[in-house]
Amino acid sequence: MMMFYWVALAIVSIAFAGLLFRLVKGPTVADRVVALDAIGISLVSIVALLSLIIETEFFLEIILLLSILSFIGTAAFAKFIERGEIFDRDNNR
Repeated sequence: MMMFYWVALAIVSIAFAGLLFRLVKGPTVADRVVALDAIGISLVSIVALLSLIIETEFFLEIILLLSILSFIGTAAFAKFIERGEIFDRDNNR
């Protein structure tokens, strides 16, 4: 079973490298946002696989933190693409 974890880690790491290329070279901003979201998922997968390989539960908090940050980043970029700004500032108040 340990060999399966190592093979999965290698495959996810290769996918991570491809996503980094798409993040830098993406033709549109939407491609870059999708690549950034997939990078977040890949990071969670890498940390989870390392946690299984090392046989520890200490990385579970890191997985949760990475998931939350990935979601917030994706939501912020989506809002920026839609409206052109992240924070709504109402100057009438």
